[in-house]
Amino acid sequence: MEEEEKRLHRRSGFLLGLFALCLLFFVFILYDAQVVHREDYYAKSASQVTTTEDVEASRGIITDTNGKVLVSNKEIYTITIDLSLIPDVEGQERGVTVSRAILRLLELCEDQGVAWTDTLPVTATEPFVYTTASAGSTNRTRFENYLKERGWSEKVLTASDPYPRMTDALRRELGAGSDVLTPAVLLDLMREDFGIDPQFTDREARLVAGVLYELRLRSAGITYLPYTFAEDVSVELISRINDGGFDGVVVSSQSVRQYNTSYAAQLLGQVGAFSSPEERSSFNAAYTAAKEAGEDTTGIHYYAADDTVGKSGVELAFESYLKGFDGERLITTNEEGKITGELYSVEPQPGGTVALTIDIDFQAAVEEALAKTVAAMNEEDGDTTRGGAAVVLSVEDSSVLALASYPTYDPAAYYSDYNTIASADGDPLRNRATTGTYAPGSTFKPCTAVAALETGVVSLTEKVNCPGLWYYPGTREYTKCAVYPGSHGKLNLTRALEVSCNCFFCEMGYRLGIDTLSEYAAAFGLGQNTGIELGEATGILAGPEHSAEVNQIWYGGNTVQAAIGQSDHLFTPLQLAGYIATLLRGGTRYDAHLLKSVTAYDGSAILHEHQPEALSQVEISASTLSAIKEGMYNLASTGSLARYFQNCVVSAGAKTGTAQINADTTNNGVFVCFAPYEDPEVALAIVIERGGSGSALASTAVEILNAYFADSDIGTALIPEGSLLP
Repeated sequence: MEEEEKRLHRRSGFLLGLFALCLLFFVFILYDAQVVHREDYYAKSASQVTTTEDVEASRGIITDTNGKVLVSNKEIYTITIDLSLIPDVEGQERGVTVSRAILRLLELCEDQGVAWTDTLPVTATEPFVYTTASAGSTNRTRFENYLKERGWSEKVLTASDPYPRMTDALRRELGAGSDVLTPAVLLDLMREDFGIDPQFTDREARLVAGVLYELRLRSAGITYLPYTFAEDVSVELISRINDGGFDGVVVSSQSVRQYNTSYAAQLLGQVGAFSSPEERSSFNAAYTAAKEAGEDTTGIHYYAADDTVGKSGVELAFESYLKGFDGERLITTNEEGKITGELYSVEPQPGGTVALTIDIDFQAAVEEALAKTVAAMNEEDGDTTRGGAAVVLSVEDSSVLALASYPTYDPAAYYSDYNTIASADGDPLRNRATTGTYAPGSTFKPCTAVAALETGVVSLTEKVNCPGLWYYPGTREYTKCAVYPGSHGKLNLTRALEVSCNCFFCEMGYRLGIDTLSEYAAAFGLGQNTGIELGEATGILAGPEHSAEVNQIWYGGNTVQAAIGQSDHLFTPLQLAGYIATLLRGGTRYDAHLLKSVTAYDGSAILHEHQPEALSQVEISASTLSAIKEGMYNLASTGSLARYFQNCVVSAGAKTGTAQINADTTNNGVFVCFAPYEDPEVALAIVIERGGSGSALASTAVEILNAYFADSDIGTALIPEGSLLP
């Protein structure tokens, strides 16, 4: 027992000694730091610099309805040029110093095969010639304004007359016999203006002038877009620049959009820099108004001059959800410029995840079906400017299932290949589905049918005679039926829809009058905004009001033409699909929409979920709807379209339209349909410019319906006899 106590005392003594030793060491460290080396440490702490820098928040991603990522972000290296970072060389002109520094960078890029931004519309190699004809309107206008700013030319440059001419003052100064501003003369002027090294070859001077031209466009306020010399450059090039001491070159990283699909280009849209101070002001309008009113600006986006914003499509429509809130970071550096500490004072908050209503695989199938049809027509007649659109909406709530426009482009190539895309035949940048307006032709007849039945100007059992020509009462004005010189004889409304009898629907238009007809058409959303989040055209609903706007007189004959889808009617493919969805829904018109939901970037919360909004109501009885559906079903199942729809995996109803353009041009083809017939799920509208009769689009419609329903649990009863199971 006594031995055990001794061991315990020895152990306790050892621990107390160790503790005392540690305490003495700690006191020594404090004494050394605070007394012996106090002045050294104080000097070091005083020389440290703390700065605050903004930390850009990641832009939100865009997905399809199933969560497939369509647009995300990636980090890239970029190169910019800051002339203020090029030091002066004693005894050397500033322009010479700058041009030599730029040429050194250009030679490195050429050696590494790196392309840089140079929009000066003069070829880069001899013999120098202008490229203004193919430069694109934006770059041509910038060049024109640059020449005006320098006082060298005042001529307006166009695609058909793209070559500049000297001002009288310049011609007298140069003693030129002609006012033609040749590329060679221009480059001589730029050499002198920029002070480019006179020892440079003509080619070297041209390359350097291209970079200095880009910088001058910005400094002169000709464009407000920032100049990025090169982007998405390799790590190898960055290493060469860092090791080589390239003056004036700034290397930085940048987050850019990454497209994970080559489809839905016009729908997804693009991001970019502000093109003018006015554009930036419009984006900051909410912030500015709140600040001026003394209100809390927390949660309101503020845009800096160099911010990237949505410019079109979904990127613009849902900017408020996709734009995150930037953070702030405190950075401490020592006297040598090395970072000694980082601390977030405000954490950046990434933008939300925007889920769309489209299924990207179905969108791809619709685009491919549309492209195949239009390309075949183009090949047949050589019309490379023809375009088209297809829209598929959910009958349940008018959510967009597919929104296709042709021609189209790869969204990832928008900036790298913009000039080619913008100048391509058919205008690929145009979203025909939402901004193209077309006469509906006979696809308007279901609207006339609803109005006629619901107002009682015709009954389901009444038969109207079709003699082949319908004369407006008291006049010699007439409208032909498609079967003229034949006739349809007596037929009821359902049969009239199936065979698209003009005489029957002219009679309905005459009985209804334009006011009633327009009331029903507007309630169906024709010539009205659909509610889609993207930019859209309103179109034209024919009638006395529109005629007065264009200084025309409305006649009774115009009413019957309007009743069969002609006159001045112009509707978008989206409006046509929405009208059919409203019909099948029993008359409630919902807003067409692309937004499904928005969630926080980490998936922790749902920030917004779209709720359908009823925009208008059409009174449609069950008997009216049944009669119209039957007429459209008969057209697809036993009528003139049966040979196309025999290959459809579901039962469907359809209506064709042949929309007249003018007497000398092939008609537009218009087509609407729905499926399944028994319990409609989707409404589809297709328009192909100069596509002939709407029946020419039927096979395209079947291909789209099959793509949608092929993987659905549709049941074997809906499979046409003799068809293979999908």
